[in-house]
Amino acid sequence: MTPAILFVRKAKIAHDVLSYEHDPAAESYGREAVDLLRLEPATVFKTLVADAEGVGLVCAVVPVLMMLDLKALAAAVGARRVRMADPAAAERATGYVVGGISPLGQKKQLPVVIDASALAFDRVYVSAGRRGLELSLAPMDLVKLSRGRTGPIARA
Repeated sequence: MTPAILFVRKAKIAHDVLSYEHDPAAESYGREAVDLLRLEPATVFKTLVADAEGVGLVCAVVPVLMMLDLKALAAAVGARRVRMADPAAAERATGYVVGGISPLGQKKQLPVVIDASALAFDRVYVSAGRRGLELSLAPMDLVKLSRGRTGPIARA
């Protein structure tokens, strides 16, 4: 049981937890989830932690097969510049390990921006707080629970 799963259960939000055997040699955690769970890639989102100048650490939730647009994220959070956070800082702030960072149930809830493409689906998948665990929930529930906002922050 992870803090993300406990958080969703406590909120009484409809969700599913999917699990798979994580391969430590996998090159992409998100791609691994898509392949092993046989999910539509556009519905599976990765949580990235970035350092926004003047704002601090923020979470960006983008489709696993896309890249984070740092300039778009900067605009979304009102920062001049954004760079990817140091992995150790991301782990300390969220309480999760890289590859298992969830936008939910973080040790210190960081501001969250979810790519607007999530709103096109009935269900989306995000990390449940551990490599090999995914949470499925409605995108608006993800926005509500994470106290996040949406915006066009992903690029091909």
